[in-house]
Amino acid sequence: MSSNRKPLVAILSGAGISTDSGIPDYRGPNGLWRRDPEAEKLVTYDHYMADPDIRRRAWLMRRDSETWRAQPNGAHHAVARLERTGVPVRVITQNVDGLHQLAGLPARKVLELHGTARAVVCTGCAARSEMAEALDRVRAGDPDPACRACGGILKSATVMFGQRLDPVVLTDAVAIAKGCEIFIAVGTSLQVQPAASLAGMAARHGARLVIVNADPTPYDDLADEVVREPIGTALPALLDAIVQERGRRVTG
Repeated sequence: MSSNRKPLVAILSGAGISTDSGIPDYRGPNGLWRRDPEAEKLVTYDHYMADPDIRRRAWLMRRDSETWRAQPNGAHHAVARLERTGVPVRVITQNVDGLHQLAGLPARKVLELHGTARAVVCTGCAARSEMAEALDRVRAGDPDPACRACGGILKSATVMFGQRLDPVVLTDAVAIAKGCEIFIAVGTSLQVQPAASLAGMAARHGARLVIVNADPTPYDDLADEVVREPIGTALPALLDAIVQERGRRVTG
């Protein structure tokens, strides 16, 4: 590996990093999309925009989401701890739960590929506001709260099925994947594109690729290391080892 590579750790996090916090894996064997295929319509843009009943059901799902009760777990805290040691780190997350930031990782160091569940956006005027305020309106009896600015349809600030990723966020993620020294894919099946392709991109550009996931992924053959241990213990140990290795470089 070239000695002039920027010593940046990139972490691609998927649903598996948040399951210990009580947030289900929607795509796993027991995930919501497997258990209730109809539920997928609630997060499909065309269905959501066309059907008021879908929107009302979606707002109830948001109101009752485990996200609001969830707290960062040991894996989230380990990433924030890594950042505090001075190791340059960036997180690219497929999650919309905001737990990396709640654990103390600066928001500017988190790229949310699929947006955030903690905000809402108007599909008409693009005004953004807090999800908490919209949910207060739902609890007060408004089943489908409209935009206060223009009366348009509100949706969570997440990327629904049928919507494109934010091109700016994706461009930044690609730059990080191409420029990092170590790329850690954690809790992700690496099957959803274009996020999954970032792992291969990092490996092709010389990064050390580490995959931490319970099940095999399409990129395991490219990885320098594949870890099948529970994320809550495996990721902290892995990140602690990176800090120690960096310390030996500095003092060596």
